[in-house]
Amino acid sequence: MEISTRTKQLKAIFSYDKKVILEDQPLEIRPYHFIQNMGVNEIEQFQQLLPTNEFCSIPDNNIQENKSFSYTIFTPKGSRKTNQAILLLHGLNERNWDKYLTWAEYLSLATGKAVILFPIAFHMNRTPGNWYNPRALMPWVARRKQEVEHLNNSTFVNVALSYRLSDTPLRFYISGKESMFNLWQLFREIKTGQHLLFEKDSSINIFAYSIGAFLSQILMLANPEHLLDDSKLFLFCGGSIFSQMDGSARDIMDQEAYRRVKNYFLNDFLTKNDEHQTLPVLYEEDFMEKAFKAMIRPEVMKNYRESFFERIQDRLRIVTLKKDTVMPTQGVIEALGPKCVDTILEKLDFPYEYSHQNPFPTNTGATPEMLYQSFTGIFNKVANFL
Repeated sequence: MEISTRTKQLKAIFSYDKKVILEDQPLEIRPYHFIQNMGVNEIEQFQQLLPTNEFCSIPDNNIQENKSFSYTIFTPKGSRKTNQAILLLHGLNERNWDKYLTWAEYLSLATGKAVILFPIAFHMNRTPGNWYNPRALMPWVARRKQEVEHLNNSTFVNVALSYRLSDTPLRFYISGKESMFNLWQLFREIKTGQHLLFEKDSSINIFAYSIGAFLSQILMLANPEHLLDDSKLFLFCGGSIFSQMDGSARDIMDQEAYRRVKNYFLNDFLTKNDEHQTLPVLYEEDFMEKAFKAMIRPEVMKNYRESFFERIQDRLRIVTLKKDTVMPTQGVIEALGPKCVDTILEKLDFPYEYSHQNPFPTNTGATPEMLYQSFTGIFNKVANFL
């Protein structure tokens, strides 16, 4: 079926609140509720350090939508319990699952596995509603353009993330760490048989896109409680070392916010001195922070990072796109190192205009056949590997 038509159909029936049975496919979409309990005290101590601003006067640790939320799973119809899962992780600054619904449907149909759509901290349905309300956000766009000289890519889509990260770049790390704790908790629930859908010791593989790919690489490096010892990971439009990424875009964050974020993590975050005491001294350097730092610059913890990817090369595949400037292929090469790049990485191109944010666009002159061929070309690779 034509991708945009199927996306609209799935969007129309998707729900966080009730089970949806697909009439034309042997699948159903089930909602589950998540209340974070792992790492709560540590995240609270981090978030209490973050200043509020006029855009959002609620402290991060008091945003309840981020602590208790629903997520959904595509699963074969009528299955009471299954023992195979694919975790699907999304991109930065996304507010809905629309484009991922066809991705999840295809993967579940092609593999017979349950596909979990799990939101990153302060994304999707984990934020206050006014963070993605165009009417509420337009005055903030006008204000940001007045505050930052020569700002040309501020939009109602990126203004919330831009304000939050521009004021305090450390939020990027703390939200990522919160997401790591959430995924650790989810993996533990599944592996120990506590999850309602999964049998004990179920296999969990990961399909990750964009910043979800970055998060999943760090998760694999950290490997809490050895829960990911057997997990396979497929990255699409992701896998880059942080220093090569470019998150300045009308639908991600504005150029001033990304300048500040990049400068902070490439410099201040890696420096330990008396003037830089932003992080609470909970640990000298815990295993999650170590994994994060290893993915910032190619020369930092080079042997630790490259030897890890070399060891897991049978469990890792990455597909990049030639015209992707947000997560460029060169950044992936720098992350992996030379020994295993040929085994892991495949660089592709599509015969139409596309972008990192929209690899299967419907308004660029590409025919439905072109889009479907490109789509199935990617997701057959994913399904075969996972």
